[in-house]
Amino acid sequence: MTTPAGRQALGIVLLAHGSRDTRWREPIEAVAARVTSRAPDALVTCAYMELAAPDLHTATAALITAGATAIRVVPLFLGMGKHAREDLPHQIEALRQAWPNTEFTLTRIVGEEPELVELLARIAIKN
Repeated sequence: MTTPAGRQALGIVLLAHGSRDTRWREPIEAVAARVTSRAPDALVTCAYMELAAPDLHTATAALITAGATAIRVVPLFLGMGKHAREDLPHQIEALRQAWPNTEFTLTRIVGEEPELVELLARIAIKN
C-alpha cells in the first residue's frame, strides 16, 4: 500500500524498555502523540522490550495490518545497553523474515542523537 503521493505508508514504532508501572508509559505515549501531530500521515505506535505490552512484534503486526509498508523502529534508550546492542538487532532480523516485503529501518538510539544530548544539558542547567 502506498500513500496518494506514491510513497510508502510509513509506520513508526517508538520502542522503550517497559515497566510494570503504567504511569511509566505516559511520557512514551506523549512522544507518540507529538509524532502523530507532526507526521499525521504516519502510523505511530509504542512498543516495549519487556514488562509491558505490546512487544515489538505485536506492534509491528498491527502497523502492517493497518497498511504500513515501511516500518521505522526508534529506540527510546539513553544508552547503548544490552537491549539495544544485542536483543534489538535480533528482533529486527526476525521482523524482516516474518514480513519480507516490508522495509524495516532501525534508527540510532535517541541517546546518541546530538539534539537530545543538547536538550538534556539545557534541562540540567535550567533554573
